[in-house]
Amino acid sequence: MTTSAGPEAVLPPEQRRWTWEHLVGPRWLLLDDVGFEGPYEDDTPLALCAEIDGLFVDLPPRPRERFTLVGCTAAGALADLLDRLPAEALGTDAAWLGDVSIAAPSPPPGTPPSWWGEDLGDVVVLARRPSIARPGTVDVDLSGFVHVYDRTNAVVRPDEVIEFVIHGRDEQPYGTCRDVTGVFRDRAAPAVPQVRLLGCRPEPPLLTALGALRQSTKAGLRRRRIRAEVYVVAADGSANQVIGAVVSGTVNASGPSRLGAGLLDVTVDSDPGEPLPTGVLGILEHWYARRPAEKNLWADYDRELRHHWAGVALAHRTGAPDRPAGITYDLDGRFVTDIEGFYCAIGEAINGPGGYFGWNLDALDDCLRGGFGARAPFRLVWHDSAVARAHLVAAYDRRRLGPAVTMEYLLDMLTAHKVEIDLR
Repeated sequence: MTTSAGPEAVLPPEQRRWTWEHLVGPRWLLLDDVGFEGPYEDDTPLALCAEIDGLFVDLPPRPRERFTLVGCTAAGALADLLDRLPAEALGTDAAWLGDVSIAAPSPPPGTPPSWWGEDLGDVVVLARRPSIARPGTVDVDLSGFVHVYDRTNAVVRPDEVIEFVIHGRDEQPYGTCRDVTGVFRDRAAPAVPQVRLLGCRPEPPLLTALGALRQSTKAGLRRRRIRAEVYVVAADGSANQVIGAVVSGTVNASGPSRLGAGLLDVTVDSDPGEPLPTGVLGILEHWYARRPAEKNLWADYDRELRHHWAGVALAHRTGAPDRPAGITYDLDGRFVTDIEGFYCAIGEAINGPGGYFGWNLDALDDCLRGGFGARAPFRLVWHDSAVARAHLVAAYDRRRLGPAVTMEYLLDMLTAHKVEIDLR
């Protein structure tokens, strides 16, 4: 592995220009998080690779999960739903409950909770029946989703909690129950069991792992452990992080690669987690030769890939200073059919094609405070605003598992940051 010569050799790895002598690649730079099992140190080159098999995979939609409130004494909206709906209506849209929180009973004043609880989203009541565990109460079957970072996450049962309190949104009381099944679980197996680093030239951390392949001791297994953030290498040799792309697990095997003399194919048994969708590869192609020069290249993507478009834009932002306050920016609203489209559109309104100006509400708030290309107060001319007016409406957002972000909310947020808005 080589970088261009001169002072650049002492730059952090993500700021160098990465080259090698082979015709294929390099496409990916892996920076080792050396400190994930020891003293903290990051930005250590692990390897350059031509390809990474298993990093981008399209998984089936996350299946709905099933839960049971055991020995439930219902209250509020849950009790009303159970009282008014006939059995045949349960499991239909009429039995939709929305968001539900499972928590421990409130502790005495001044005492922190022993457990902060778990949140369930998009909950539907499926059935009810008399409880055997607690006579005089009911068992209530629900379907929905546990709020987790990805589908492989563990949800730990609190041993000290012997009764659970059920809340709706805004702490609305839904009752209590003796137990909850289906929510708590061990961490699931990885969605993609193995990742293969193809056409790989290892650096010292990976060489250490490869050297321990025939060691069956605990120390040998520890040496085979790697965790690396993935950077995409552009045509000019620059590297930018692919947010959310991580190679983490235990090195299992290696062998010569057909992609070039001296290169290796390395197999890693993956830790639990979810890969990025394959559509991210197409998004990265737009930045391979240079920053995109055309606006709205994101417009044909679905919500998931629009989200990743904004993430790629974030990873490729230049850090240029803010333009002066008082400037007018034009937002092309023709394709703002969802909140992800708004983030893509305002990023390009402020910072041009491929520009970034937030990819969630917290990030948008940060950008509006300065440091991301624009300094408030400024003027935003929102063209074709009727598109967003028709789509960013009050509803339940099943992708975000929560209330939808409305156009009115965005307008209020922008106005609070001294943005003058001109709806066209």
